Amino acid sequence: MTVEPPLQLDNADVLGIAEDWVRAGRSVALATVVETWGSAPRPVGSHLVIDGDCHFEGSVSGGCVEGAVIEEAIEVIGKGEPRLLEFGVADETAWRVGLSCGGRIRVYVEKVV
Repeated sequence: MTVEPPLQLDNADVLGIAEDWVRAGRSVALATVVETWGSAPRPVGSHLVIDGDCHFEGSVSGGCVEGAVIEEAIEVIGKGEPRLLEFGVADETAWRVGLSCGGRIRVYVEKVV
């Protein structure tokens, strides 16, 4: 039996989805990895698009980091003010928060209009 890995959208797909959602009248935020140090599951430039109903596509990290980014994105959609988020952990606790080992990432979250 072969198990297929989960489908990962490339950045062009995620940006296209963001554009489609805005055209459809949905409130949308875009999260972008802008900086990494040490180990990080996604490279700089990775995107996650989120709408006001908590639908999302793409990825900026994984685990609870991604959940926290989604929560922040909902607030960004409501207030319209962008945010720069930073997440970091030591090697010992990295797996519990969704980072493959110790590292830090910065994620910029902005409302798409």
